[in-house]
Amino acid sequence: MKYAFVLTLWLSAMTMSAQQTFTEKLQQVVESAGRIILHQEKTITDLVNGTLKSAMTPGQKRQVGDTISSQFPDSASSDSLSLGVKVRINGYRIQVYFGDNSRKGKTEARAAGLRFRNYFPQLPVYVSFVSPHWLCRAGDFRTMEEAREVLRQIREMGIFREAVIVKSKINVRL
Repeated sequence: MKYAFVLTLWLSAMTMSAQQTFTEKLQQVVESAGRIILHQEKTITDLVNGTLKSAMTPGQKRQVGDTISSQFPDSASSDSLSLGVKVRINGYRIQVYFGDNSRKGKTEARAAGLRFRNYFPQLPVYVSFVSPHWLCRAGDFRTMEEAREVLRQIREMGIFREAVIVKSKINVRL
């Protein structure tokens, strides 16, 4: 019995020391199978393997403007590696376009999104279809006051006169 316990302990220790990361396992040479070679930056490898540490210091808070992203196709967030985990919570967005379900509505919603980004490049823009309407909404505001401030700026500029604040699920990074 004593030998079985020691053998089990020794095998589990060997297994722990022999654990591979995902990228190491992916690049492992296997007989009669293809070979994969990865060429990528260390930060990407760390992100895939779950070893990337956040650039934030403990106690530091993120601001709403920290997330610079867009939901337009073929666009990527340049700071997605350093911001941590994305979470959806209740919050507010500014709706700048509300259209019908036609192709024209889709085109106008995307055009409104591009126009909004010209004025407020720091805010994310979301163009979506919620049957039967095309919508363009912007921002990820945690409080009504934050959304009101941006809406005030929009109205002062004289753009998007139909803009309104709507409750929405917003994206925040922790």
